[in-house]
Amino acid sequence: QVQLVESGGGSVQSGGSLRLSCTISGYSYSRTNTCMAWFRQAPGKEHEGVAEIDSDGSTSYSDAVKGRFAISQDNDKNTLYLQMNSLKPEDTGMYYCAASFSGGRWSDPNMWLYWGQGTQVTVSS
Repeated sequence: QVQLVESGGGSVQSGGSLRLSCTISGYSYSRTNTCMAWFRQAPGKEHEGVAEIDSDGSTSYSDAVKGRFAISQDNDKNTLYLQMNSLKPEDTGMYYCAASFSGGRWSDPNMWLYWGQGTQVTVSS
């Protein structure tokens, strides 16, 4: 059974930093792709793709976070990270990690099979 568990969320002031982690278990990298992603959802809004990392280590970011956030993985690929710097109030939301990408646009939440339960990030001005 595949499980994704996020941690590291919290409340910070504008300009602060947080590092989110996502621990993956029960996921067979030998049979599925190793692309992983972070999404977020603000109250009353749709899921928004934040960052994605490919199996070759290449990364993609939404325009809203480019230059401020960084996605990475442990060498064993069992833990996914999102380093968030220069946080803004508009970064507030529930942050989710996702695994098993089926193709198309990485920022489309419908293209990801496995999801964690989310971790809350709140940025105050």
